[in-house]
Amino acid sequence: MPGALVVLGVLVPLVYLFIRAFSAEPSELVDILWRWRNLELLYNTVLLTAGVVLATSAIAFPLAWLTTRSDLKGKRLVTLLGVLPLAVPGYVMAYVLLASTGSYGTLEHLFGIDIARISGFWGSLIALTLYTFPYLFLNLRSAMAGLDPGLEESARSLGYNARQTFLRVVLPQLRPGFYAGALLVGLHVIGDFGVVSLMRFETFSYALYLQYASAFDRIYAAWLALMLLALTAGLLLMEARLLRNVVFHRTGSGTQRTNVPARLGAWRYAAYAFVALLLLASVVIPVTTVGYWMSQAVDMQPWGRLGEALWASVSASGPAALLCATLALPLAYLSVRHPSTTSRGLERVAYLGYATPPLAFALAIVFFSLQAASLLYQSLVLLIIAYTFHFLAEAIGPVRSALYQAPPRVEEAARVLGRSPLGAFFSATFPLLRRGLLVSVAFVFLSAMKELPITFLLSPIGFETLALGVWSFTNEALFGAAAPYALTLIIFSAAFVGLLLLREDR
Repeated sequence: MPGALVVLGVLVPLVYLFIRAFSAEPSELVDILWRWRNLELLYNTVLLTAGVVLATSAIAFPLAWLTTRSDLKGKRLVTLLGVLPLAVPGYVMAYVLLASTGSYGTLEHLFGIDIARISGFWGSLIALTLYTFPYLFLNLRSAMAGLDPGLEESARSLGYNARQTFLRVVLPQLRPGFYAGALLVGLHVIGDFGVVSLMRFETFSYALYLQYASAFDRIYAAWLALMLLALTAGLLLMEARLLRNVVFHRTGSGTQRTNVPARLGAWRYAAYAFVALLLLASVVIPVTTVGYWMSQAVDMQPWGRLGEALWASVSASGPAALLCATLALPLAYLSVRHPSTTSRGLERVAYLGYATPPLAFALAIVFFSLQAASLLYQSLVLLIIAYTFHFLAEAIGPVRSALYQAPPRVEEAARVLGRSPLGAFFSATFPLLRRGLLVSVAFVFLSAMKELPITFLLSPIGFETLALGVWSFTNEALFGAAAPYALTLIIFSAAFVGLLLLREDR
């Protein structure tokens, strides 16, 4: 039953998206596919994705090395600072850039620094880089912490200098971590709507929003969604191909040695300056900007609507988080306890919903609801369903990890004592999964609180969440009105970062 629901919730809307896209006449289809605008959108999307991956690499590599391979003091604090930017959602970071620059920006008012307002490609690049680099940093940090120093010692004994050892031994070992982090960054950039719409940089997501909002050509909107899906699929296939038949684990006998931290010497001050500059750009300026515009706001109406927006966000995110955990439990149990082609297939379908760009996923659900369930269109129930099937993959991971740590013999002992299969599970195994389920609920809840594209397309009329409040007021350059919504989102996102670090420590 849960597997059928996952297939229905993820695959059926995508099928309706394909049906809508191919409903065009052959001549119209040729015109849609061979528009010069498609190449421009492809160029902009690929350029932004590549630029953000390069920029995040320039930040994440040295930060990961400093926190794992050097003798830098306060590594745990630096690690926290490296993850803290996740507390500032991408569209909030775009709000910060727009509100802090320009003739009336925060920098000009507080420090007399008049910087031309940042927008377009460079604004999108900066905002997405500052928001997404922690994803690559966490993956690279984990990869560097797991390196065997014996490999480097062997390379040095063979005559390699430090530079050759790093390029020929260390970097190849970091490929899985880099690919995983770069994939996450790339998926975020390809599917992003909030940043590019506020920065007025036309990627596939922004063009899809404009096409749908104008209601001029819904068939073209469907094709733009399929082009987004094709880009996402291409990124996933490229990552899988790059890691095919690659082995990095130890194959011989022996014990992995302890890493000896590299001495920074005089470079220690440059390292602290790098960390301080990163903290300033990704945390201090955003929080200061939000605080400044809150103090400048004279219209109290947004404060009155803040409670309504907070309740709207919670009323959609809370049920979605509980539904995700409920569906994730049987899917993870089948995957761990009864691995098969079917269980692996159901899990991949769940991850397909997460990998699908949010705007494309929302548009697919719009087409499905209009054709097959018109009563659900623009209802809170449909929004909760969309959140559930888009974020289901986030809920599966923690539950699956908890199941791997729960010994099967405990459940087998309960069966021997006369319990039914369901009774044995709930009496013996379920208590061991409560922490994983709690993490799943928290992950989905906080992700749904920050979700913008799905909320924008599927929310009921007059339904305003925190994310919509930030986006709509910033879109109209009402930075003071957007500040309370942005601050509330930062607080909720900071709770997510704290949970993430707590989970990593455990």
